[in-house]
Amino acid sequence: MKIAFFGECMVELSGQPLQRTFGGDTLNTALYLSRLGVSRNHTVSYATALGIDHISQDMLLSWQAEHIDTAMVRKIADKLPGLYLVETEPNGERHFHYWRNDSAAKFYFSDSSSPSPLEQAIDAQQFDALYISGISFAILAEDAKTVLITLLEKHKANGGKVLFDNNFRPQLWTAKQAQYWYAQIYPFVDIALITEGDDRRIWGETDIVKRCQQFGCHEVVIKRGSEPCKVVTGLQSDPPEIYYVAANKVDAVVDASAAGDSFAAGYLAGRLSGESATSSAELGHHLASIVIQYTGAIIPAEAMKGIM
Repeated sequence: MKIAFFGECMVELSGQPLQRTFGGDTLNTALYLSRLGVSRNHTVSYATALGIDHISQDMLLSWQAEHIDTAMVRKIADKLPGLYLVETEPNGERHFHYWRNDSAAKFYFSDSSSPSPLEQAIDAQQFDALYISGISFAILAEDAKTVLITLLEKHKANGGKVLFDNNFRPQLWTAKQAQYWYAQIYPFVDIALITEGDDRRIWGETDIVKRCQQFGCHEVVIKRGSEPCKVVTGLQSDPPEIYYVAANKVDAVVDASAAGDSFAAGYLAGRLSGESATSSAELGHHLASIVIQYTGAIIPAEAMKGIM
C-alpha cells in the first residue's frame, strides 16, 4: 500500500528550555504511519513545498531518515517553512502561536508553468491512498483549493482511496469557509477521521455520522479525546456497523501534541492492512497514549518499539 500525504510541516518551538523540532498535522500522521508501516509493507510519501534554506534541508533529511519518500516535495527559492510556538499547561493542554503567512507550503500549486509533483503522481497513478486534512486546504489560496479538489476527484476516479482528517484551525479560516470546502471534500472520502470538538466548531450540534453518510463517505472515526472513539463502518449500507473503542488510560499527560494525529496513523496502519475497525482503533489509542507522555509532536522511535 502506497500512501501519499499533502500538507504543511513547520518549525516547532516547544519545551523548557525551547527546542527546535518539526511538526504539522499531516506530517505527524505521515511519520507515525511510516514507522508503523515498515512491518505492514506500507510506503509513505509527503507532498509539500519548502525553501532552499538550511532548515528546509534539515526537514527533508529528517523525513528521509524516517523512510518517508520526498520526491513530491517542491522547492521554492524565495520562501521558508512556517513556524509555531507551543505553550503547554501542566495538564498537557496546548496553546499555539503561528508565523506562517508566507509559508512555502501555501504556494505548492502556484507555479502555473508546470504541474506540481503531486499532480504528476496522480496522473501516473503512483499511489493507492491520498491523505489530506482541513489544514491542508485552509492554508491554500482559493484557486489552489480548487486544484486540490480536482486532484481528489481524479484520484478517486482512478480507484484510489481518499483519507481525510477534519483538523480545524480558526486562525486560518472561518467555520463558514470550512463548511463550504468540507462539503466539496467529503463526497470523495473513504475514511473520515473526525475530531468531535473541531466538528462542533464548524457545524455546531449536528449529527456527524448522518452528515458523513449523506455526503457519501464510507467510514467515519470520531475522535473524542480520552473518551471512547466512535467508529462507523459501511456508512452506505443499511444499517452501518457502529463500534465504541475505549482509549488507553494514562496517569499523567505530559504534552497532548499530535494525540489525534498519532491516533489517525495507528488506525490507518491497521485499516490499510485489512485489520478490523476495532483492532485498528485500539492500535490508534495505544500509539496516542504513548505520544502524549512525551514532549513535542514527534517522540523518539525507541518509545514505539513495543508496537512497531
